[in-house]
Amino acid sequence: MKSLWNDDEAANFSGDINQRVYTSRLLGREPALVLHGGGNTSVKIREMNLVGEDEDILYIKGSGWDLEKIEAAGFAPVRLDHLIKLAKLPQLSDAQMVNELRTQMTRASAPTPSVETILHATLPYKFVDHTHSDAIVAITNTASGHERIRELYGDTVVIVGYIMPGFDLARQCAEQFAREATPKTLGMVLLNHGIFSFGATARESYERMIELVTRAEEYLKSRKAWDISVRATPPDNFSPRDIATLRRDISTAAGKPMIVARTQNERTAGFISRPDIQRLSQQGPATPDHIIRTKRAPLLGRDVASYSAAYRAYFERHAPQAREPKTMLDPAPRVVLDRELGMLCVGNTAKDAHIVRDIYERTIDVIQQAEALGGWVALPEKDLFDMEYWDLEQAKLRSGSKAPMFTGEVALVTGAASGIGKACVESFLARGAAVIGCDINPEITTLYKRADFLGIVCDVTREDDIANVLRAGVAAFGGIDMAVLNAGVFPGGNRIESLSTADFKRVLDVNLNANLSWMRELHPYFKLAPRDGRLVVLGSKNVPAPGPGAAAYSASKAALTQLLRIAALEWGMDGIRVNAVHPDAVFDTSIWTPEVLEARAKHYGMTVEQYKRKNVLKTEVTRRDVAEMCAEMCGPLFAKTTAAQVPIDGGNDRVI
Repeated sequence: MKSLWNDDEAANFSGDINQRVYTSRLLGREPALVLHGGGNTSVKIREMNLVGEDEDILYIKGSGWDLEKIEAAGFAPVRLDHLIKLAKLPQLSDAQMVNELRTQMTRASAPTPSVETILHATLPYKFVDHTHSDAIVAITNTASGHERIRELYGDTVVIVGYIMPGFDLARQCAEQFAREATPKTLGMVLLNHGIFSFGATARESYERMIELVTRAEEYLKSRKAWDISVRATPPDNFSPRDIATLRRDISTAAGKPMIVARTQNERTAGFISRPDIQRLSQQGPATPDHIIRTKRAPLLGRDVASYSAAYRAYFERHAPQAREPKTMLDPAPRVVLDRELGMLCVGNTAKDAHIVRDIYERTIDVIQQAEALGGWVALPEKDLFDMEYWDLEQAKLRSGSKAPMFTGEVALVTGAASGIGKACVESFLARGAAVIGCDINPEITTLYKRADFLGIVCDVTREDDIANVLRAGVAAFGGIDMAVLNAGVFPGGNRIESLSTADFKRVLDVNLNANLSWMRELHPYFKLAPRDGRLVVLGSKNVPAPGPGAAAYSASKAALTQLLRIAALEWGMDGIRVNAVHPDAVFDTSIWTPEVLEARAKHYGMTVEQYKRKNVLKTEVTRRDVAEMCAEMCGPLFAKTTAAQVPIDGGNDRVI
């Protein structure tokens, strides 16, 4: 590992706090050191308070901040003297510790200080860095981990046996450091956990971390335990319906819809193909800090029921020994390893599933390095249980905010690159859904850069394209729960006597036949939806009130409406509800250019604003209005409604 320190960059970060920000970000750039909020950094500063008194303040990374993107506001300022006094107490519960940390902050708006705050306070250095280095974890997760660390570092590090994060760990580290530290000491290794470095400056602490981790990496290399990942060609013939079935089973075990993201590459395929995969994968995570997101052990194969039963048994074995009553976390896996489907990562959201993926991909390397070094050995089950059912994590679960309506669910939107379709994407994302957006416009692929959106180019008249969308969408999120069939064409006015058969068929191909294909192919996934499937079809005012010159369009939308009525009859037994919205005069879409609006308004002897509100309610209907209706029709308000045709037109006198 190389130091990323850059004098020119560092010059932009003046002062101790900003230097702390800079080197924290350098650590955060290294996935082999920290991942998704892992790791910790701090700095001790003497400051004058409001009444003119000097105080020693520990600034430590606050909860919820990621080192890679941390800012000065992400550090919680805590009075150092009080922390030192706390470290001398014989005992301190988690709840008491959190209360003391919060009440001793000098800025009420600061994030909650890390649970390792007292530990950082006891180390007699201005700057302290802590990471979960893969190399360190690989070495310490072996039967002879303590001896190997001593062989590697000699007396330049203090070695502390595994203790769960919190007050007990802080006190143990303080006592050992006071006894064992020498002028040669550069760091401290916590077995099965990570490594600390420290220094008088941010640069010194950071570069000591890089030095210590590099020595660990060189140690692995020297023992042929570095780049030893087994690689295999990943199979590409997976069944999307098998993934959707597995997602349904996982969601049932969890008691809520879950996102299941497929990951398959040469490294994951190689790991899954190992003959000893059962033994290696079922011991536990690389470090207990990862257990909350990746669970105790992955599920091998697809037997979710047996996994859930084993998880319940695991809980029952250890819950009676807990100091306080525990509420069992949902007994559903967060990682599934399957030779045909690949590695599947599970989360409440797509972002959570991606975090699980990133963590377990690192874990795969750590496991294989430790195995090559002398045999992979994870922590005992009791220690894993204590971490998973840690009081502080239980408190987070109890105090968590209510999840958005569609959290864990997946919506598909056709014609999603612009207009009503794009607005539908935004409405579903705002309600917590992961969204598959498809459009013939290539811009769909870059519409949003976020974990919960997948944009795919698709010509809806091509059944191969539809199959590819479903395959990619299910691989990304695990299934499809809801769909808005919005893609369509509105040809220019053409009276029947001049309407060619070819033009008529072209409109029907897009507005009707393509939607039949979507409905046929979506049905199996709707049947597997954890909360039952939901379909919304974009109809038109032209269904109840057609106009001259729109024969092809009106006929296609009327036939589509009849098709959804049949679908409602046929699919009701599967709990699938099918509804339609009939918008009219939605002017904030691409077909309504300022020139067209001006011409139409002039035709009616109106201003543009008057023309936009040419309806019974004298209101303007926007694409967002239509999108919000589509999203709500997939929600609980319409849970007992199917085959409905809802106008969203401000009231049209011809329809009324």
